[in-house]
Amino acid sequence: MDNIERLKAMAQRAVDSRREWLISASTTVLNRPESGFREVETSRLVSDRFSELRIPHQKGIAITGLKGRLEGTYPGPTVAILCELDALPAPDHPHADPDTGVAHACGHHTQVGVLLGAAVALTNPDVLCELSGNIVLMAVPAEEFVNIEDRWNLYQEGKIGLFSGKQEFIRLGAFDDSDIAIMSHTSASPSDGKFALGGTSNGHVGKYVRFKGKASHAGSAPHYGVNALQAAMVGLNALNSQRETLREQDVIRMHGILIAGGTSVNAVPDDVRYEGRVRARTFEAIQETSEKMDRCLRAGALALGASVRIVTVPGYMPIINNPLLMETFKQNAIQLVRENGVVHYSDVRNEGGSTDMGDLSQIIPSIHPYTGGATGTGHGNDYLIMDYDQAVIKPAKAIAMSVIDLLSEGAAGATEVITNNSPPMTKETYLAFQQGRLTDHLYDCRTGI
Repeated sequence: MDNIERLKAMAQRAVDSRREWLISASTTVLNRPESGFREVETSRLVSDRFSELRIPHQKGIAITGLKGRLEGTYPGPTVAILCELDALPAPDHPHADPDTGVAHACGHHTQVGVLLGAAVALTNPDVLCELSGNIVLMAVPAEEFVNIEDRWNLYQEGKIGLFSGKQEFIRLGAFDDSDIAIMSHTSASPSDGKFALGGTSNGHVGKYVRFKGKASHAGSAPHYGVNALQAAMVGLNALNSQRETLREQDVIRMHGILIAGGTSVNAVPDDVRYEGRVRARTFEAIQETSEKMDRCLRAGALALGASVRIVTVPGYMPIINNPLLMETFKQNAIQLVRENGVVHYSDVRNEGGSTDMGDLSQIIPSIHPYTGGATGTGHGNDYLIMDYDQAVIKPAKAIAMSVIDLLSEGAAGATEVITNNSPPMTKETYLAFQQGRLTDHLYDCRTGI
């Protein structure tokens, strides 16, 4: 057994020794889910576990985020390992919070266990002393891009500058010392095997839309009112008529929900709110489709004589999975589940979803592999983790083993990844691009503005 394999064996034994502790962390988070930028209890749990492992860490990044740091014996690059803290609205999920209706219907609670498992492996002094470089452990809030009205309010209050956790971590400089980033995510798809790598994702923008009309008695004087709900429906029907104009290769998704549709059946609705999303595989397609959505929404206001305010917030970017990092992770995953348990997709595969790991991948080499262990439908009420060893223990080992590959032997592996990576953006160009996508327009048909 060579030295690297010896280190990996020690890392695996360290994870196994804390198996119940790691799974307990994940199930505790499962049973007290919290929405984005409000993960107070989840953040406290991670902080307590970091303290137990004697990992120095910073709290309160992007409101609820944390950053721990491990320093190797020798100088070298820094690898970031990430987890996501937030749940999403799924009120009928068996583990939903009865007060907020949010639940871990995407498996983020397992990521907490994965992060802690990698930390357990890499804090082993016999492992850490052999590494050249550093490891930062990131517990990041608000990956689920939901509750746009709430996030818009946080933005206006000056509490956030961008609208997701990793976006904020980038803006605030939390990744300034990171050269490489790794995280995993659960999957319930049988085609993904026990581990899946590769592919890309959609980028997107979010919409917070408010139609304003005029209230009136719905029975005796509807002609005095301006129906904001009908304005919204006309706009959304116009949006549906755009679907035949969309190119299949752009993988465009337009979807949304009414978050307020009036207050009384006896009154003409005068305040209707819509939260929407435009996804696509290219920035050009996102922008073009976003403009189509805006035209349709404005048309609804014009038809009914209402006004509409459209706030477009900068969403996510398509992910770029670094090929050298994927190969490193793949070989370690094969050690854990054999080759037939690992699926490697082509770079162009895109199933339409989005992640803010895409934003980070535009700046530093990153990977976002998937691991099995889940059943049901992502974001659905039936999404459950049935195999915590596959969802927590094995990805924790695979990530720790990959970090050992990257930072051992003078960090030759990490240096190769960094040297051969050509990021499309710098932090500065990324922030300028995202801030340029934030718009706030009021269209009032009565004035033509």
